Amino acid sequence: MTGRPKSQRSKRFLEGRAPKIAENVKNAMIMKGGNTSETITNALKDLPPTLTRPSLLCFQEFFSKKTDCSLFVFGSHNKKRPNNLIFGRLFDFHVLDMMELGIEKYTGLMDFKNSKCPEGTKPMLVFAGDAFDVDHELRRLKSLFIDFFRGMAVPAVRLAGLEHILHITALEDKIYLRSYRSLLKKSGCRTPRIELEEIGPAFDFVVRRTHMASEDLYKTAHRQPKVLKAGKKKNISHDVFGTKFGRLHMQKQDLGKLQTRKMKGLRKRRGPVPAEGEETEAKAPKTESADPDPDPTQS
Repeated sequence: MTGRPKSQRSKRFLEGRAPKIAENVKNAMIMKGGNTSETITNALKDLPPTLTRPSLLCFQEFFSKKTDCSLFVFGSHNKKRPNNLIFGRLFDFHVLDMMELGIEKYTGLMDFKNSKCPEGTKPMLVFAGDAFDVDHELRRLKSLFIDFFRGMAVPAVRLAGLEHILHITALEDKIYLRSYRSLLKKSGCRTPRIELEEIGPAFDFVVRRTHMASEDLYKTAHRQPKVLKAGKKKNISHDVFGTKFGRLHMQKQDLGKLQTRKMKGLRKRRGPVPAEGEETEAKAPKTESADPDPDPTQS
């Protein structure tokens, strides 16, 4: 239990660690075990290319509470589990879930002889494979990768800034992570032509051991304040891409009385329509005499 602060500095420190409506950027702690291989050492350096350096802290020991880190990666190597990486995240300074991944194939950044994205570029995450939606453990791994690679929250991103793509594929009990850079080429029209260039690193993972939080603890960790919850509006819905749809309720209309555009060809003809082959006789209008009492002697 934390006591009362004894100075203004400690008070500000505790206020910074207190729960907030808008939480701080999630820091990641990179830890290297006592026994590692060259593959693990290079992988820990190349693994988080999307995060800025202030969000990465490398330690030999566990200092979660001191450094305020909610994400961690631990690298180790032994005969039973070679080239081992453990991804995990914390809730209230306690382990929420962990995923142990083994590196079967690794290609580092230095092996790709091309230009890289600037440090701290916000990536576009692409998850391919039905297993990320069907398998319970891979759904948690997808959520963990989103937390780890998403970077800082920004209000807007310009089109030229969407140049880093992380493609993660789940296929046949393996996880393939690839990193690409999008190139905007001339296409002869207003919309540019997009080409992808692999920039590394490239990982082939296999899932080993897992430690998942219970459903109750997982729901508690994802609970949002009421202030951030958007009020549900009647007759308004959104699809998976964030497009807003509205529903209007109207009274039933009589289409027979619907006013349409008047056209000469659609005007109704007066009188009965003559049958084909019949001719209509023109009737002369009747004229009346102007003299109301004509002379009967005139013949």
